[in-house]
Amino acid sequence: MKILVTGGAGFIGSHLVDALVADGQRVRVLDSLDPQVHGKDADWPAHANPAAEYQRGDVRDREAVRRALEGVELVYHQAAAVGVGQSMYEIEAYVSANSLGAAVVLQEIVARKSQIARMVVASSMSIYGEGACVDADGAPAVPGLRPDAQLERREWELRDERGRPLRPVGTPESKPVLPTSVYAITKRDHEELFLAVGNAYRIPAVALRYFNVYGSRQALSNPYTGVAAIFSSRLLNGKPPLVTEDGLQSRDFVHVSDIVRANLLAMRCDASGGRVCNVGTGRPTTIRRLAELLAERLGLALAPEITERFRAGDIRHCFADPSHARRTLGFEAKVRLEDGIDEVIAFVRAEHPVDKVESAQAELLARGLTR
Repeated sequence: MKILVTGGAGFIGSHLVDALVADGQRVRVLDSLDPQVHGKDADWPAHANPAAEYQRGDVRDREAVRRALEGVELVYHQAAAVGVGQSMYEIEAYVSANSLGAAVVLQEIVARKSQIARMVVASSMSIYGEGACVDADGAPAVPGLRPDAQLERREWELRDERGRPLRPVGTPESKPVLPTSVYAITKRDHEELFLAVGNAYRIPAVALRYFNVYGSRQALSNPYTGVAAIFSSRLLNGKPPLVTEDGLQSRDFVHVSDIVRANLLAMRCDASGGRVCNVGTGRPTTIRRLAELLAERLGLALAPEITERFRAGDIRHCFADPSHARRTLGFEAKVRLEDGIDEVIAFVRAEHPVDKVESAQAELLARGLTR
């Protein structure tokens, strides 16, 4: 099968390309080589698989997309501008790259709909906003953003309208989506556009809601990349990880190899009418624990710096309910964070990253997005 992977030179996309090539597929990559991700004057990265075909171009460029789709039967749309904080002040850039980019890709897919057998799009857990919770009586709750007045009192945990604490539970795909950032809104656009167009034109479509992905090949000098890479970069530069709130907010960290397996399974699952699946482990880890684990593995006595600041739109807890993906895709995450973290550390050691976190933090603070 001839497969197009947009964003195929990036973190997740390049690992997916490797797996597709190993699976015997013919793979073409379309990537703009964004300088924030790949560096100034970037060429194709050293990890680019030589068995794939590479075309440099932006997904908003219709002619570039048209060339990339020639002869293609399956599309993996991975291309996206990534970064929750940055999206809140680079609003036009994120909406253009993500929402408009998806629209251009879909317009060209529809123009040759008879040749396209399937579409798989990268969605995100960020579209949920806060994860699923239950109240003191065990009833499901759908919390919104915590009020600023509460956060200013440094009262971090979620509460219901009566002031009672809420308990986080695994977030199922059925939870209403409440995106709290521009980035999250554009990922919702990705998902809904691909599913709506796929349903209308009878092209099977699968949207995979990635949770917090970590692993090798993340853009380490991009201060808006994954938190595991950011913390590793800080530690290897002799600086403590900067942790917002009290550090007890939790996330679901899923290794990139598990993300790739889910994508391969999405290539063959029943997708008539469209499918949406979480891709996560179902295991919550606090941000403080992640920072401590990285320092332990690096042999560094650098405790995280708990800033007690909060960022506009940040959520408290979100981790996956993976049961639907297990039933629909036959997917279950295999890599425990404690086992996968060493790969991140080895990668970061070899890359000699430049730490730009403090400048990014200063930007958010100056714009009133961190308080």
